[in-house]
Amino acid sequence: MRPPVILFLMTALAGSIPIKTLVFPIESCTSFAEMIPQRPMNLTAFTLCMRVATELSGQRAIILFAYRTGNYDELNVWRELDGRLSFYMAGDPVLFKVPELGALQTHLCVTWDSTSGLAALFLDGKRSLSKIYRKGHTVRAGGRVILGQDPDFYLGDFDKHQNFVGEICDVNMWDVVLADSVIQGMFAGEREPRGNVFDWESTELRINGDVEVAIRELYTPEADV
Repeated sequence: MRPPVILFLMTALAGSIPIKTLVFPIESCTSFAEMIPQRPMNLTAFTLCMRVATELSGQRAIILFAYRTGNYDELNVWRELDGRLSFYMAGDPVLFKVPELGALQTHLCVTWDSTSGLAALFLDGKRSLSKIYRKGHTVRAGGRVILGQDPDFYLGDFDKHQNFVGEICDVNMWDVVLADSVIQGMFAGEREPRGNVFDWESTELRINGDVEVAIRELYTPEADV
């Protein structure tokens, strides 16, 4: 396995901008990217967004985002075997029946608030119904965030039949629930506040195994001005 590569992602904010994207080309139990948070992840609310594409439709479950402390999956986002999207916070999941992810890139956001328990998904700017999930819960700090694998321990025991195969980019996270209009604008490529937990432009990434870092163009409305 090649040694880890540490990346600091820097992009511009206007026009058709270059953006780094992670390509996971094959099933593997050694390939992943670790994201280093910009603040401790003790969270009572969050918005997590990413752009994702995969052709593993209907074949198996796929991990999209994994945050694990020593003993718990604090926040895992999955594409389930039946195509539903879900997220788990130290227990049973909340599930959403939505259009399946595919080879065409999808802008996906997950929102949750501890005070109300309200949880929702956004796919390409369209909001799901709200569900009540883990009211009063707090996501605990001190773990590690992994793209591409589901760690059954703090960082290890990966299963290639659960890993992500496809492309992920523009992963941002906030410690608040963003307004619907902000998420819709983000999908459209408008300039929006960058994540204060993870900011794809400046977040440190530690690349392990067979993960390719590519550059692609992300359209923004400013390109037409």
